[in-house]
Amino acid sequence: MKLRLALVTLSTVALTAAIAYGTASGAQAPALSPAQAQIAAGPDIPGADVQAHLAQLQAIADANGGNRAHGEPGFRAGLDYIKGALDAAGFTTQLQEFSAFGTGWNLIADWPGGDENQVMMFGGHADGVSAGPGINDNGSGSAGLLEVALTVAEQTLQPAKHLRFAWWGAEELGLIGSTHYVSSLPQTELDKIAGYVNFDMIGSPNPGYFVYSSEGQPEGSANIEKMLTDHYAALSIPTETTNIGGRSDHAAFADAGIPIGGVFSGAEQTKSSEQAAKWGGTAGEAFDECYHSSCDTVDNIDATALDNNSDAIADAVWTLTA
Repeated sequence: MKLRLALVTLSTVALTAAIAYGTASGAQAPALSPAQAQIAAGPDIPGADVQAHLAQLQAIADANGGNRAHGEPGFRAGLDYIKGALDAAGFTTQLQEFSAFGTGWNLIADWPGGDENQVMMFGGHADGVSAGPGINDNGSGSAGLLEVALTVAEQTLQPAKHLRFAWWGAEELGLIGSTHYVSSLPQTELDKIAGYVNFDMIGSPNPGYFVYSSEGQPEGSANIEKMLTDHYAALSIPTETTNIGGRSDHAAFADAGIPIGGVFSGAEQTKSSEQAAKWGGTAGEAFDECYHSSCDTVDNIDATALDNNSDAIADAVWTLTA
């Protein structure tokens, strides 16, 4: 039995799509057949299990000076919690050390199998700021990715592409961990990465549903944008595209010519009345009033957005690795 926070029964979402997917070097994988696409559709991820990981990250912050910031003991303790769960589930994990304002680490987790010349990566940053525990930013993305990874193991997923997860260090200090990872790879390894999908802040308390825009991004990014947009459309959740530029860990991959995409529920920007009309919540207030603040705790999470966006991670993993 795999290490889990809870025993759950997972139901499968049947979402039919056909996605031709490219690598950084321009090679194209075959489009999915309808039968393959149905198999690829991701399972339902119980939001309560993701919230249980967030409770653990909160407890870790509370026990380590109130935060999980780079250079502070809470960051490494949080990363060790994630690594321990992945190791027990059968992932091959690596702590990649780097030096910037002290010692930092990236956590890389590979699932056995799949074509290692076609690597799909899914990640988000594991560090927060020193002001608070960083539960939405970015405990939410970290926890969603972890629970999806554990579900991969529980269901013994056998992807056609090689599946790799990543939790980045020192994002809050300037995308240092992810930039270090990309710059450490020789071109031959970069050419094997078919795409990178980023999950940073997926449970904002006054949430929006934003999908990273593919405009101006490397070739192949439009396929990721369409897959994510189609996922929400199938659930009757309206989305908006957003161009967040170099604000998160997709940036180094995009700069290397790798297709990128991602999901975001909003930060310090103000929700408009039009957005409130389609998503609910409060117009005229920030998507996350506790952005980079001490109040970014487990109480600073919208459970529905966290659940919906964790399901989007799963659907991306199942679909884009098929």
